[in-house]
This record gives sequence, C-alpha cells and structure tokens, in this order.
Amino acid sequence: MSQPKSADGTSSTVKNDDRNNSPENEQQLVSPGQKLLEQREEAEYQRDLGSAKDFRYLFPSLRQYRAPSIWAIICICLEAFVELCIPMLTARLIDDGVTRKNMQAVLYWGGILAALSLVALVFGSLAGIFSAKASAGFARNLRHDLFHKVQGFSFTNIDHFSTGSIITRLTTDVTNVQFAYQLTIVIAFRAPVLMVVAWILSFQLSHSISLMFLLIFPAMGIIIILIAAQVHPYFVRVFHTYDRLNSNVDEDLNGMRVVKSFNRESYQQQRFERVSQRIYDLFAKAEYRLATLNPIVNFFMFAAMIALSWMAANQIVASGNNPANGLTTGDLASLMTYLVAMLSAVLMMLDVFIMIIISRASASRMAAVLREKNTMKIADHPLTDVPDGSVQFDHAIFRYDATGTGDAVIDDVSLTIPSGSTVGIIGGTGSAKTSLVQLIPRLYDVQRGSVKVGGHDVRDYDLKALRTAVSMVLQKNTLFAGTVAENLRWGNPDATDEEVLRASKLAQADEFVQQMPDKYETKIDQGGANVSGGQKQRLCIARALLRRPKVLILDDSTSAVDTKTDALIRHALATEIPDTTKIIIAQRLSSVQDADQIFMMDNGRVVAHGTHKELLASNEEYRAIYDSQNQNKREARRVKEKIEGTMQKGGQND
Repeated sequence: MSQPKSADGTSSTVKNDDRNNSPENEQQLVSPGQKLLEQREEAEYQRDLGSAKDFRYLFPSLRQYRAPSIWAIICICLEAFVELCIPMLTARLIDDGVTRKNMQAVLYWGGILAALSLVALVFGSLAGIFSAKASAGFARNLRHDLFHKVQGFSFTNIDHFSTGSIITRLTTDVTNVQFAYQLTIVIAFRAPVLMVVAWILSFQLSHSISLMFLLIFPAMGIIIILIAAQVHPYFVRVFHTYDRLNSNVDEDLNGMRVVKSFNRESYQQQRFERVSQRIYDLFAKAEYRLATLNPIVNFFMFAAMIALSWMAANQIVASGNNPANGLTTGDLASLMTYLVAMLSAVLMMLDVFIMIIISRASASRMAAVLREKNTMKIADHPLTDVPDGSVQFDHAIFRYDATGTGDAVIDDVSLTIPSGSTVGIIGGTGSAKTSLVQLIPRLYDVQRGSVKVGGHDVRDYDLKALRTAVSMVLQKNTLFAGTVAENLRWGNPDATDEEVLRASKLAQADEFVQQMPDKYETKIDQGGANVSGGQKQRLCIARALLRRPKVLILDDSTSAVDTKTDALIRHALATEIPDTTKIIIAQRLSSVQDADQIFMMDNGRVVAHGTHKELLASNEEYRAIYDSQNQNKREARRVKEKIEGTMQKGGQND
C-alpha cells in the first residue's frame, strides 16, 4: 500500500512531518538541492517497497547454515508435539488418579508427565542452540555477500545508492532479517504445529467446541493481516529516513572543521533534529497501528475462553462427568490447555508477523543491492597482461546516464598517447577532464566508441590486471586510518621498506615523513585529518607509484603543493620512471608546459592539442591563460619585493 503523493511527487507523509518545523527553519533547511534529494529518496522508496518474494534473494546466503536451520525446525516440532501430549496425560491423571483418589495412578501418570517435560526441555534447548547458530551465520553471510557485491559495483552502480543507504543495509537491515529468521525458525514452525495438533486433539474430545475454535482463529488472522498490510510501507520509509540520518551524521563528522569554522553547528543540529523527528513520526504511525493488534487478540482470547467454559460446562453436566457419556472435568482441563496453547501460538505468530513486516522492508532493500546487475561486463576470456602504457580514445562517447538519454559528458573524443610519454590535460571547471581519465582504468565505460590501453580495448582486460597497470591519483585524495607505511602499501602490499622509501622520495614526501615523530610508523587519522593537503597529495602520489604502473594519472593532484615541490615531483617522474605514461590534469600551466602533448578540453571535447610552444603560437585561449597566470606571478613577486623592502627600511630606521 503506497503513500499518497502530492503534486511535486513527494510523499504526503513526508509533507506532514515537515509541518513540525517552524516556517523559518523550513525556509532555511529545505533548499532546492534537498528537494531533489527527497525526490531521489522517494524513487528509492517506491523501488524498495518490493514484495515477500524479495526474501528469495537472501536465502542463498544461508549456505553452510541450512543444516542447523533444519535441525532447529526438527527439534522445535518435536518439542511442540511432546508438549501437546502433556494435556492428554494430565486428563488421565485427573480422571483416573485425582477424581478416584488412586495414588498409584497419580504416581504413574505424574512420572510420565515429568519425563515428557524433561524431553521437551532438551528439545527446546537444542532448538535454541541450532537457531542461534543458524541466524547468526545467516547474518554473517549476508553482510559478506552485500559487501562483496558493493565492492564489485561499477561507479554507475554505486551512484544508485547513497553512502548512508549502503551502511544501513549492511547493519540495521541485516540485523532485522537476522532476528526475523531466528524467530521464524523458533516460532513460525512451532506455532502451526501447536495449533494444528491442539485442534485435532480438541476435536477428539468435543466436535462442537473444536468447531468454535475453527471459527475464531481465521477471523483473528484476517484482521491481523489487514493491519499488517497498512504498516509495511511505513517501515520501508523509516529505513530510507535512517539512510539520510546516517548520511547527515557522516557528512557532519567529515566536515566538522568547516562546520565549526563557519559557526554552523545550529544549522547541522536542526538538520539532524528534522530527520530524527521524521523517524519518530513514522515509527509512531506504524506503532499506533500495531498497537491495535494486542487488544484484538485479547478480545478473541477472552471470547474463546468464555465460549469454551459455557459449552464445556453444559456438556459436563449433561454427561454427569462420566467419560462414557461425554466430557469430564479432566477433558475440560485438557481443552482449556489446548485453547491456551492455540492462543499462545497465535500470540507467538503475531510477534513473528510483526518482525517479518519490519524485516520484509529490510529484505527488499538488501535484495535491491543483491539483484543490481553490474553495468561493467567482463569478457569471457579477459586479457591478464597489459603490453605497454599507450592510450587511445577512438570516437569515445560517455554519459553518466546509463540509459543513454542524458547529455554526453565525453562527446566524440579521439586522441592517441604513446607509451612512456607525458601528457597534460587542461580545461575549465566542468570541461570533463576527470571524466575522460576515469574511462582509462574502467571506473566507467563508454557507451559508444572505445578506449584502448596497450593496444587493446579496456573492456577486454581482466579488471584487476588493468587497474594494476593504470594507477590513478584522484582529485579527492583519501588516506585511511593506519600508519604512513600502511597507507603507502595500499599501492603494493608486498612492497619492501626500500621500495616504500624510493616511492616516497619520488613524490617528495620523504622529507616531511622523516620529521614525523615515528617516521613511517606515524599514525594517520581517518581521512588523513592530521596531515596537510599538500602532504596528503604527496603521500597519495607515492602510494600510486608503488604499483609500478604503466600508466600514471595525476588528476590535479599537486594543486595543494608549492610550485617548487611541483617541479621536483615532475622532474622525478620524468627521470626515474621514463617508461611510464604520465597523464597530468592541472590548472597551472607550469605543471604541464614540459609535457610532450597538451590537450585542451571544453564541454567534453578536445578543442586543441599540441606542445606548449605550439599552443602559445596557435591558440588564443591558451595564450590568455598563460599570460594571466604569469601576470599573477609577476604581481605576487612585486608585492613580495615591496613588503621585503618596507621591512628592510623599517629595520634601518630602528
């Protein structure tokens, strides 16, 4: 049952929740970008509503835990059967022993009851052990399969899911399914056995009373199912709101320095409280509906007990408490026990049903990840060796919209880069420089044309082999929690200390690493928070060099270092790894002016190419950029000289 939509496509539930915020907060918080985010979440919500069939995508993760699951079911059924034998024997104990004051019969039937209780205890304990092992193992396999699936995604696939969404699916959603699975094993098989066997045994005692049971329980089940159908969409939306909550917290923690420097703590707090309030409202609406279930069950339970008491009392009086004529007092005790067993089974099924409602939303969200088809196809017999570092684009066309309906980001680009050469790529913001180089290691695939490395289409290579040969320092540098050496060895886990040192020297990182307290064993905080931007860039370059790549891509990766260090890095790359193809994206022309070729990009196209001298002579835009940057340098030099002269005069006057 989907939520009603408003005119702008967002859910009315969301709209109602937003009214809890003041108009000022609403105006401040709901930006056009956030409205776009909410529309994306709405699309994900509709996709993740799913159906009960989504559980089939999860069952393959059981694997080695199928056997414990089966043993748990067997033990549960045996425990239920033994427990239902107890009321029959209790009736014999009452009729043959207590009513007739026969102590021998009391001891006989009492001993059998004690033995059966012990057997039920053993089966119940074994069922608990097996179900716990099966559910915990199932959850472990689910996390493994989900994480493995995400790791294999192309960037196009990853773009379908937010970071917070993936985190929620790997944590909260897996836990929900784990609890639901354990309850299903323990209760969902036990409860039907209790109900069916209890009803059969009650039918043997009294046909009319057992038929009364048969009328009450289906009516109760229909009402429960109708309520559950209304609750499921709320839980789906709750988990999507959890996604946004996780994303907000992650964004806030990663950008804490920016938040504090701009005094935006109150703004971030309002965002958090807004999402938290939405979770509260959605949970409350779901719980309000679920809260009606217990009174309904209690009503039917008391109605059944009253009907049983009245009908049984009439039959006992009519029979004179004689087993040969009808019901006896012992039979009444047995019927009451069977009624309680059936009602407890219904209550247990109710708990399972609620958990399945919640877990169904989680199952649909995990199934959306597991059934996502990787947009990056691997060749049947992929190449495992990259001959050299030559790169060729042949009429390449690429769109981030995989359906092919969006605008082309890379629009019919053709260029050739010889192996071992140094190439510069320049262009304004949004000219698709980064998009172009991301096609080389197959972070994305072209929709038309081809990209070749070493003379072969990149789609013909084994991905691991290709990405080992093509090392890329991304625009956004990332360091992980660990030591400096551990971060560098991401490029090559088997690198020796000498190789780490050499790569660090090539990237001009050794100088500042040697000044750290523990040198290469110094701890790096998550995200590299305890090193500067320039130091982070140099460490990432060293990490890329450790791979000994045939193609090295530097995506504006020296923007945070000074011009002297930039020049030293370029000199080291040119002299120490001459056989490696070097592709440098830069804003400073000084970073690429010594390149063998320079490609100018604009709006996804290569608009000019040549050497630095050729472009100066033939391209007005390139010449304007060069003059502007050199003029800025001259002005900066004059200001510096003026300041130094003023300081010298001041010193002489003193």
